[in-house]
Amino acid sequence: MFGSLGDIFRLPDLKRRIFFTLFILFIFRLGAYIPSPGVDRAALASLFSSQEGGLMDFLNLFSGGALSRFGIFSLGVAPYINSSIVMQLLVVIFPYLEKLQKDSTDGHKKITQWTRYGAVVFAVVQAIGMTAWLGSLGIMQSGFLNWILIIVTLVAGSVAVMWLGEELTDHGIGNGISLLIFAGIVARIPEAILQTWSMVRLGSMSVIGLIIGIALMVVVVAGCILLQEGQRRLPVQYAKRVVGNKIYGGQSTFIPLKVNQSGVIPIIFASSLLIFPYTIANYFSESSTGRFFSALFAPNSFFYILCYVALIIFFSYFYTAVVFNPTDIANNMKKYGGFILGIRPGQPTSDYITRVMERITLGGAVFLAVIALIPNLMSSVLNIRSFYFGGTAVLIVVGVAMDTVNQIEAQLLMRHYDGIIKKSGGGRKGLLRG
Repeated sequence: MFGSLGDIFRLPDLKRRIFFTLFILFIFRLGAYIPSPGVDRAALASLFSSQEGGLMDFLNLFSGGALSRFGIFSLGVAPYINSSIVMQLLVVIFPYLEKLQKDSTDGHKKITQWTRYGAVVFAVVQAIGMTAWLGSLGIMQSGFLNWILIIVTLVAGSVAVMWLGEELTDHGIGNGISLLIFAGIVARIPEAILQTWSMVRLGSMSVIGLIIGIALMVVVVAGCILLQEGQRRLPVQYAKRVVGNKIYGGQSTFIPLKVNQSGVIPIIFASSLLIFPYTIANYFSESSTGRFFSALFAPNSFFYILCYVALIIFFSYFYTAVVFNPTDIANNMKKYGGFILGIRPGQPTSDYITRVMERITLGGAVFLAVIALIPNLMSSVLNIRSFYFGGTAVLIVVGVAMDTVNQIEAQLLMRHYDGIIKKSGGGRKGLLRG
């Protein structure tokens, strides 16, 4: 493993990408500590301490701790994710947008540009709602100009985070937005460990509860890995073809259908989408309607959990339909003489793959939702309220880490180096060269 890690720094391009990734993550973490103007720090700290394990901790999770300090990056990646959700839904609904996304690079650039504009709109709405809510609690300094300054700062910080994520995707390793969320979660682990240890020493958490919590986290991590790596293999047989004096085909292979084709996207989309109505409700917190919707979308409410599970399942199917095309697979198999035993080539093969994919996606989506609800279990049953680092965060961390490692391995294998993760069976993994 250490030899393979050394191989990373022998490739100038890969080394440059890794250092660029670390630099962007450093800038992102630095922005979380730069405070926004006009905020009462003591009142803000008191608010977070009184709502441990609640929605404030949940929002703070996705901002990398910037919200608890009300830093310039307090909105985090939530506006960009919300805009991406809306744009992907619009692409499915409107054929013109779907054509733009598929036809050309220019069309894809237009979709990306409109997504950015949407992210700015979401950032403005969330900044206004957050400022109005905290202002009603006496945490913000009063005054119209002061509120405008705070809102402009938050929106500018959100745009900067969006730019950092895009730069990270283009010039770094892995998906930029996912890596920013990953960095924010990982940065809070030392604080979470200290808080948990303090609760054990003070007696607010029992040692048995801590042991059960750790065991649960180990199970969740193992489940996340199984979910990310699990796949259904459809056997494919290729018929023999004679071309000139050579015989092609005749071998057996398989189509790997991942149980969790969409990765961590459904859980990020669902979490971010449910933040938005709460932000709007807080903007009208002085009215009875605003308080009703604030309570309705509270993270421990039954309605919130129901919507959370439904959105995870929906986005699992939705994103799988976006990235996975059974018709193309069936057509390619037919073109090269491949077929699934007992299934006719062409449209019947496409229909069969679709049915199999729908079944395994349902299982993966339900398991994804169960993992995501682990924080509620830890909070309500085990009284682990000092940090919001449950199934949601673990799934994101494991998924992003594995995806990043896989991308690094792909870079190494393309240049005839061994991967970081060795296959079982001992020794260094052999490669076919030349």
